[in-house]
Amino acid sequence: MSTLTIRLPELLHAKIKELAKAEGISINQFLVVAAAEKMSALLTEDFLVNEAKQGRREGFERFLAKVPDAEPEACDRL
Repeated sequence: MSTLTIRLPELLHAKIKELAKAEGISINQFLVVAAAEKMSALLTEDFLVNEAKQGRREGFERFLAKVPDAEPEACDRL
């Protein structure tokens, strides 16, 4: 485990403290979870961008051609 010292604006620190307390966790745990969530979002974006680069229009068209032409069920209608 590593130790990291950061400087936070007072208002941000106060809000983090408030939210952590409401969640029933420490400020440290709150920040660990926040960092993990941000990292996950960035890695997911990178993954999707890389996957999109590998996609081809022809494959997409073949996939769409297999979708049946049917009305959606009532629960799926907008």
